Amino acid sequence: MDNRQLLIDTMTFNVKPGAIRESISNNGKVLVQGIIQRANALNQNKRVYPKPILMREVKKYMELVRERRSLGELDHPESSVINLANVSHLITELSWQGDDLIGIVEVLPTPAGNILKALFEAGVRVGISSRGLGSVQEMGNGNVEVQEDFEILCWDMVSNPSTQGSFMSPVSQMNESVDRKLISGNKHISGKDFTRVNEIILDIFGNLDFECGAKCELPRGEK
Repeated sequence: MDNRQLLIDTMTFNVKPGAIRESISNNGKVLVQGIIQRANALNQNKRVYPKPILMREVKKYMELVRERRSLGELDHPESSVINLANVSHLITELSWQGDDLIGIVEVLPTPAGNILKALFEAGVRVGISSRGLGSVQEMGNGNVEVQEDFEILCWDMVSNPSTQGSFMSPVSQMNESVDRKLISGNKHISGKDFTRVNEIILDIFGNLDFECGAKCELPRGEK
C-alpha cells in the first residue's frame, strides 16, 4: 500500500509586461526561464528537499523532457494525475546552478496556456509549483525533510506562492540573450492591465458566452 502524500511547493516569479511579445522569436514559441525548485533550503511550507533526492528525480524526469511529455497545469489539482484539458505549459530544459534547479518553460497555445500568456503580459505575479508524491520526517520546530520515496510528478503554474526567491525571464533565441532582470516587491494589477487580461480571456472564450461585464471589479483604488 502506498502511504505517500501529495507534496506541493511553490516558487514565485514575474515576467515583465511586454517581455512575452519579445520572446516569441523562438520559432513562434513563448519561453520563460527561472528557478523552479531549490534543494537543501527550508521553504515556507517548512519542508526541506535534500539535493541527492531532487537530483535523482530530475534525472528520471529528463526522459519526459526529451519526449516532450513534461507537461504542467494552470493551478494545482488535488490529484497525482495530470489533466490534459488544463495543460498550460511544457518543461523543455532543466539544469542545476548550485542548489537551484533552473527550468526553461514553453507556454503552450492551449486555452489554459493562452490565459497564462495573458497574465504574463499583464505583469501578474504567479508561481511555479512542484507536485510530487512522498513522505516526510520531522526535523524539529515543525520542520520536515522529504524522504527517499519522493517522486516528482510535474511543475504547475499557480496563483498562491508558498516559497520566495524565483523569478522567470523571457528567453530570446533571436539575439541569443536572456533577460535576467529580477522584479521584487508586491505589485497589484492596474486598471489598464486588468482590462487587457479580460479582453484576451474574452477573446479566448468568446464562443462559450464567457462574460465579465459589470460583475468584474477593478482592484481597490483603480478606476
